[in-house]
Amino acid sequence: MSEGRAAFVTRFAPSPTGQLHLGHAYSAMLAHDMARRAGGRFLLRIEDTDSARCRPVYEAQIYEDLAWLGLAWETPVLRQSQNSAQYDAALARLGEMGVLYPCRCTRGDIRRAATAPQEGAPLHGPDGLIYPGTCRHRAWSERRPEDAIRLDMRRALDLRPQLPQYEETGITAPCTLTRDMLLNGIGDIVLARRDTGAAAYHLSVVVDDAAQGVTHVIRGADLASATPIHVLLQSLLGLPTPIYHHHELIRDETGKRLAKRDDARAIALYRAEGATPNDIRAMVGLPAS
Repeated sequence: MSEGRAAFVTRFAPSPTGQLHLGHAYSAMLAHDMARRAGGRFLLRIEDTDSARCRPVYEAQIYEDLAWLGLAWETPVLRQSQNSAQYDAALARLGEMGVLYPCRCTRGDIRRAATAPQEGAPLHGPDGLIYPGTCRHRAWSERRPEDAIRLDMRRALDLRPQLPQYEETGITAPCTLTRDMLLNGIGDIVLARRDTGAAAYHLSVVVDDAAQGVTHVIRGADLASATPIHVLLQSLLGLPTPIYHHHELIRDETGKRLAKRDDARAIALYRAEGATPNDIRAMVGLPAS
C-alpha cells in the first residue's frame, strides 16, 4: 500500500440468502476489531444481486445479529442491488478494451465440454470447472440479453504483461500472479450472469471496494483463490488494490467449514438460547470486547 493510503477501511459483505452463523460472526467481529484497533472505519455491504435467493427477512436479520454482537457501521449501507449502474459502467469499459465476450453455454454444456474424453481430467478453478472456451470466438458486439459475459483471460493478460501483485497479511501465503496460473488455473471467468445480466461477484466486489475506499479486505481463506482475479480486474480498471487478510475458517466437529444451511450454529439461535456476545466471541476464539 502506498504512503498516501494510510487510513484503515474495511468491510463485512454478507449475502442475505440465509441466517448468519458462527463463521460470519467471526469474520465480522475480526474485521470490526481490526478497524477499531487501527482507528479506522468499518463498513457493511449487502451483496444482494442474486434476486432468486436473497430475502428481505434475512437482510433484516443481518442488521439485528450484527448490532446484537456489538458492531457499529456507517450508514447508508451499500446494497449491490441498487448499484447496477456502476457495474454496468465497469463492464462497458472492459468491453471497450476488447477483453470480454458473450457466452451462451449452460452449466450442462460446460460440464460436457470439459469432461469430453479428449480433454483429459477436468480442471477446477475458483468458480468450479474451468471454462473450455467454447464461445471465445464470439465478438463483444454479438452479445444478447440471454448471454453471460466472460473475461477473455488471454487478451486481458496481453494488456497486462507486467502482472500486478498484492500484499497478504493473513494465514494464506501471498500469491505471485503468473500467466500460467491465471490462464490454466482460473480461465475465462463470468463477469455478468446469463438472463439477469446482473454483475457476478468478481466484478461487483472489485467495483464496490474501490467505490467505498476499502484499504483492507478481511475475509475467509476460502476466498483466497479468487484474489488473483480481483487484483487483475483492479489493474485493468485502474482501481487501487487493497491489502488482503484471509483468516482461518470456523469449522464443525468433523472439520467441515460452516455454511448457511448450518442453522444449528446460527447466531440468532444462540441469542435465543441466552448466549451473550462475549459467549460468541469465546466460541470463535476472539477476546471479549
